[in-house]
Amino acid sequence: MEENHWYRTGLDHVWLPYAQMKTMRPPLPVVRTEGCRIMLADGRELIDGVSSWWTACHGYNHPHIRAAVERQLAQMPHVMLGGLVHEQAAVLARRLAALLPGGLERVFFSESGSVAVEIALKMAVQFWRNRGERGRTKFVAFKGGYHGDTTSAMAVSDPDAGFHDMFQGVLPEHFVVTLPTGEEAGAELESVLRRHGGQVAALVVEPLVQGAGGMRFHDAATLKRIRAAADRFGCLLIFDEIFTGFGRTGALFACEASGVVPDIVTLSKALTGGTLPLAATVASRRVFEAFWSDDPAKALMHGPTYTGNALACAAAIASLDLFEREPRLQQVAAISAQMATDLAPCRALPRVKDVRVLGAIGAVEMERIGDIEAMRARFVEKGVFVRPFGNVVYLAPPFTIAPDELSLLTSAVLGIIEEGVAG
Repeated sequence: MEENHWYRTGLDHVWLPYAQMKTMRPPLPVVRTEGCRIMLADGRELIDGVSSWWTACHGYNHPHIRAAVERQLAQMPHVMLGGLVHEQAAVLARRLAALLPGGLERVFFSESGSVAVEIALKMAVQFWRNRGERGRTKFVAFKGGYHGDTTSAMAVSDPDAGFHDMFQGVLPEHFVVTLPTGEEAGAELESVLRRHGGQVAALVVEPLVQGAGGMRFHDAATLKRIRAAADRFGCLLIFDEIFTGFGRTGALFACEASGVVPDIVTLSKALTGGTLPLAATVASRRVFEAFWSDDPAKALMHGPTYTGNALACAAAIASLDLFEREPRLQQVAAISAQMATDLAPCRALPRVKDVRVLGAIGAVEMERIGDIEAMRARFVEKGVFVRPFGNVVYLAPPFTIAPDELSLLTSAVLGIIEEGVAG
């Protein structure tokens, strides 16, 4: 049988994400990963500049995570958490609670970031209902924000960001305002809450970085304004740390870096080091206590089939081990410094609007990218895997990337922008 028989015979049955299947370029067949490299069926190796959608923080195939998953597979791959519980879920919940600040101590597991956000929204609404306030069913979200592709997550994402235009008029409508990065935007948020605060269950924000909305950065002062506004009008605050959690911004969590503690935080992506699907919605004691009751109707009635999957929890525990045993945050600091230096020359190039770096995130914002598929293909020709989107060319490499590998990524970004590819 020919080596790529699976590709030729199977691709006609796969529906790929974020792709117009009729016109897209053929996807690259991958046969192996190792470290920071993706190996293709034709023998080429690509340095991964985006960590497989920001998940592979330790690189690929780390032996400690692999060994943990192998041990767990031999012992118990999965058991439902309905009426049962297992060591891996309990240990992981305890360790996450110990790492998160400010009494974020109750962990509800699911399988994906979008679902973690859905659970957070349900928690927020039911928190108020369990306390006798049934009118708080709306959310305040922020322009440029993105929280996932499931229905409620779409509804609190920026409707003008381009991901979910098709569903306007179908989704529930919430209040989407400008991030309060200054006094004027802060006044807009205050105005909305003054008029509608009694309807608002929670404010929802990606702390420090709006990822899929364009790698837009904001500071801790912005988050402090949001926290203060939530407190003034008696609303909960949800931090979506699906992207920012586990070291990406330079601290283990953005809430830790900003000194702002939410009432609920969502985690996923790098939670398992990029090995298995797992997410967590972590609530404060105050939120959880609204569900602690003799009344069965006050329970949180949500239960993904694979919630707290033992294999995924084992991978996540091993990933947390690596943050303790290996110098991940120091590596992020080194990546940040190198990207700031290496990407700085992009500022002088035509059609470049901005260059920004935070932690292991580097973004070059263009005035426009005309043929984004052509640009992505050019990166592959350079031996790197980089996925520009919108008008942003960005890097979010694994934290274990070597300086010479990172140089290949940054030089590819600089060179391709200099060439004017897809401009």
